Amino acid sequence: MKRIRKGDEVVVIAGRDKGRRGIVLRVVDDRVWIEGIHMVKKHLKPNPNTNTQGGIVEREASLHVSNVMIYNPVEKKPSRIGYRKLGDGRKVRFFRSTGESVDA
Repeated sequence: MKRIRKGDEVVVIAGRDKGRRGIVLRVVDDRVWIEGIHMVKKHLKPNPNTNTQGGIVEREASLHVSNVMIYNPVEKKPSRIGYRKLGDGRKVRFFRSTGESVDA
């Protein structure tokens, strides 16, 4: 089970976008892509086969998962995540600071 998942609201805690909030678009291994965060310019060559136009496009780049923390809406600040097993055997994430469950 991963601490950060797709759809989570996270806060960047290190790097040039430190303090910014965004929604996780995807997670691959230990890298995360966050909507509107860590934008880079990518130079694309035109490809007539796929009908793509060349030029410079701006897109999100990945961040290491250690540079983000999940946002706690109750405290309105980033929080650490813990795991807990429920009575029915499910494993859920919870905020360490408040003890509330992250997953519904």
